[in-house]
Parts: sequence; structure tokens; C-alpha cells
Amino acid sequence: MRRTVYLDYAATSPIRPQVRGAMGPFNDAAFGNPSSIHAHGRDARVAVEAARRRILGALGVSDGRLIFTGSGTESDNLALLGFGRRHPDARIICSAVEHKAVIAAAAALQARGRQVHSIPVNEHGVLDLQVLEALLSAEERPTLVSVMWANNETGVVQPIERVAALCQARGAILHSDAVQAMGKLDFRLGDTAVQMLSLSAHKLGGPKGIGALVVCGPVELEPLVYGGGQESGLRSGTENVAGIVGFAEAVAVSSAERERESARLHALRDRLEAGLREALPEIVVNGAAAPQRLPHITSISIPDVDIESLLTALDLEGVCVSSGSACTTGSVEASHVARAMGLDGDWARNTIRLSLGWGTEAEDIEYVSATLPKLVRRIRDFTARA
Repeated sequence: MRRTVYLDYAATSPIRPQVRGAMGPFNDAAFGNPSSIHAHGRDARVAVEAARRRILGALGVSDGRLIFTGSGTESDNLALLGFGRRHPDARIICSAVEHKAVIAAAAALQARGRQVHSIPVNEHGVLDLQVLEALLSAEERPTLVSVMWANNETGVVQPIERVAALCQARGAILHSDAVQAMGKLDFRLGDTAVQMLSLSAHKLGGPKGIGALVVCGPVELEPLVYGGGQESGLRSGTENVAGIVGFAEAVAVSSAERERESARLHALRDRLEAGLREALPEIVVNGAAAPQRLPHITSISIPDVDIESLLTALDLEGVCVSSGSACTTGSVEASHVARAMGLDGDWARNTIRLSLGWGTEAEDIEYVSATLPKLVRRIRDFTARA
């Protein structure tokens, strides 16, 4: 039987057994619409509000709103488009390595006449704070800054506390995409000056199709979806009760295991990188010299190999990885993150992301460390003979 090794947890995680168990009743007997006033509806509403409190509690937020959405992408869009539509003269400032949900939302605002600025990163993928400070000092007007807590391709962690301090000093609103960071880093939103935070359940071992935007302080947004006024009027539509309950359970489990699991994944990731570097000394581990990376993500650029052939060959050997970010509808294209870090040409295009998770074992790392270099050499030999 062919061995299968899943190293694409940054794209999505299998649902944890505890999460599946928590969701079960709300896919069956407890099926009510939380907007209904009868008993089934009341039971569903109680479950939704309890889940909301659990997630806010895990984030250390005592005074804030949590709006359930359909995904991390929708949460990012609600933050940027909701702010931009509410404030017609607003400026938007984003890092050059944001998730495409943020970049595309900012581009949509720019197409409608909003000022949009990009903050570069250095060769390690870390934000240039001097550029951000200069942009914030440029003029007085409503400003939204969007800087992800940690990058979804490289795992590089941004200096969010310093970014927040700069934004707070200039009266700017700070949004952060923490989809990859939640459950991996020890942070409490309530202890920071971050006013909006995007989350997604399926990166944590929760279900797909459920995300959240946490809003702290008097941030005014326009909804993207209109209707019955659910989620404080910011996201109309019947709530996904089972998904919300599963989301809260995934947050609880990942938070409880965070310290031990982060240390385990860090060790496995370092072992993987060391094995690949030994077999293929020419590779580049993107962001390896950054001050901090997430423990479960590694981004590797491999020269002189057709990346599509490599991904296909890995799949045939039972190894599941991504080309850069997996959120590009299956396409293989040059990573905008790699380009922002100074890589170009084949170096930017020939980038793969390997990401570990709660089901990853040492045997998986050994298999990939042996298999990937073998396939790279095979493809290079075939290309040379062609």
C-alpha cells in the first residue's frame, strides 16, 4: 500500500476528533436556526453565543466583538472593504507579503479611488518599519494598516507589537490576519493594540467554511452582506451553528496543546530542513534568518527543477505539499512573497511550502527527507537528457 504523507497543514488541516464530536449534535438533533424564537432556535443561539465567548476568552478579549464569517478570506475582506466603504477618504496600507485576500481587497479599493500603499519587506520577509512610520506620518486622514501576524507561505512572524505601537501613536486602525498564527503562537489579543483580527477554523483542525473577524474598540465597518442583520448587522445570513461550535472546540484544543505541540513541530521542521539541506545544499529556506518563524511552516526554493513536475512526482509518491500558497485555485505561479523578499525568476517560481500539523510524525519527516531529493535529481537528469 502506498504511503501517504500530508505536509500541507497551512492549506487545511484534517478535522480533530474532538471537533467532530462537538459538531455532531448540531448536524443532527440540535438543528435549529439561531434566529428562531422556539426551543430549537434558542438552543442553537445558546451554542453560538457560548462559542463566541470561548474564542474571545482564548484571545484574552473581554471587551470586543466577534463576527462569524464564512472564511478567513471573508474576514480579511470585511476588515478592508468594510473600513474602506465606511470611510470614503480612507488610506489603506498593507505589507507586500499579505495573503491574497488582503491584497485583492486593497486592489479593489484602489480601483475605486482609495489611496493604497504597500510596505516592503527585507530579504528575510520582515516588514520595513521605517517605511511604515513614514507612511503613517504623511497626512492626517482615516487610515487602515493591514499586517499579517505571521506569513502563510514562509511562516515569518512580523513585529506586530511594534507595528501596533506605531499605528496607535498616529491614530491608525490596525488589522492583522492571524489565520496561521492562531494556535501556534502565544499571544493574547487583549494585550495588544490590534483592533481587528482575522481567524479561520480549518487551519486549527476545525471545519472549513467558518471564520471570524474580531473587532476591538470603536471601529466602524460597513457590512458586505445585507439581510436579516445577524452578527451585529455586519454579516447577515443564518449562522453555521455546527461550524461555529467546531471552531470554538478547535480553538480550545489547539490552545491547550499549543506549547507542547509547537515545540514538537519546531523540532520536526528543523529536522526536515536539515535533511533537505544536507541532500540538496543549493536550496534556499526562505525566511530562515528571520527573528521568528512559525514552528510548522517551511518555504523552500529549489533551483534547476520544473516545479510542476516535482509536485506531480511528489504526489505520485504520496507526498502532499503546496507550491507557495495553496490559495490560488490550484495554479502554480511565482510566489509574490518570494518576489517581495528579493527572489526572482525561477527562484521565485520554484518555491514549495511544506507545513506540518497535529498528525505529522517523525516517520513522515524521514520519508520526505529521502523522497524529495531523489525526485529532484531524477527530474534534473531527465531534463538534461531531453
